[in-house]
Amino acid sequence: MKLTAKVKLEPSEDQCTALLATIHQANQCCHWLSEQAWNTKKFRAYDLHHVAYRRAREKFRLGAQMVVRCIAKVADAYKSDRDRKRSFRLLGSVAYDARILKWRVENQAISIWSLSGRLNIPFACGPRQMELLRWQHGESDLIYSRGTFYLAATCETEESILAETTDALGVDVGVVNIATDSDGQRYSGSQTRSVRHRCRRLRAKLQKKQTRAAKRRLQKLSGREQRFATYTNHVISKQIVACAKRTQRSIVLEDLRGIRLRIRARRKQRAVLHSWAFSQLRFFITYKAALAGVLLVLVDPRDTSRECSRCGHIAKENRPNQSTFCCAVCHYSATADSNAALVIRSRAAVNPPRASARLSDVCSSTHTLVKSL
Repeated sequence: MKLTAKVKLEPSEDQCTALLATIHQANQCCHWLSEQAWNTKKFRAYDLHHVAYRRAREKFRLGAQMVVRCIAKVADAYKSDRDRKRSFRLLGSVAYDARILKWRVENQAISIWSLSGRLNIPFACGPRQMELLRWQHGESDLIYSRGTFYLAATCETEESILAETTDALGVDVGVVNIATDSDGQRYSGSQTRSVRHRCRRLRAKLQKKQTRAAKRRLQKLSGREQRFATYTNHVISKQIVACAKRTQRSIVLEDLRGIRLRIRARRKQRAVLHSWAFSQLRFFITYKAALAGVLLVLVDPRDTSRECSRCGHIAKENRPNQSTFCCAVCHYSATADSNAALVIRSRAAVNPPRASARLSDVCSSTHTLVKSL
């Protein structure tokens, strides 16, 4: 399984200048290579290398391997489509491989290529990142964000063996409650919704002012809402996986891909719907389950909120309001999310596994589905 360990670099002032100059030059090279690819219609890395490699070396004073990495970055940018010319920001991330970046984990330092030669720079990280760096393999991205340099290292860790299970833990995800499991445990989304509402209101207020102070404040607030939501999803996913592992059960989730294309929302609901990070929560549960050896199964989400978990009756009348479920046939009543979690749990027995706790299998099946569409 591939995970990312992000570490903070602690360069000196001269080293900061050298790294910034390298990032600028590499991204200018990528922008020029993109123009060459667009003009010659050579979008594959192999073809673009033969067209522009030597000229790029002469024009931008970059090392051979750095130019190779720039060519790979441009080729990757055109993989999704070739209908528009790609451009690159001057401070965009730059990929380094083992030829131009050496990790010295035991000394918490790196040796990295720059326009000023090799630089030996210490880095700071937590114990989890140090553990991941033992499995570092492949490329690392040099990132410059808000005056600080980071390295995002690709680490290939071993996946745990899937444990044998006879029962499942159904999990219903939503907006009011971020997640509700079939044991009745609810993970409320009230705090996340409050933070999102406050951030949206503050952004609108500052954007309306159009002053320099307001723009500085907006820049300072940038990313705060996203970081809080990501942290919340990490906490919830960790608790769900820990519960499933402790009770030796698999995890059952709804396959909600494409849900925003299938439903229509009122104007007031659009901001809430499009800030709903259900896909991120599913991804966090997927890789944490893989590390813990817990099986993950995806089921059809159709009518899970309208089906009775006791008698199986499906009707719109079963949901008198957002939070309540009351079956029109057997009169079973419960909170809507708890009933949906029980329905999701019951579907695991009759649905073939559409996802595995192994992250590589999930990515492979997703890629196959996209290709078939």
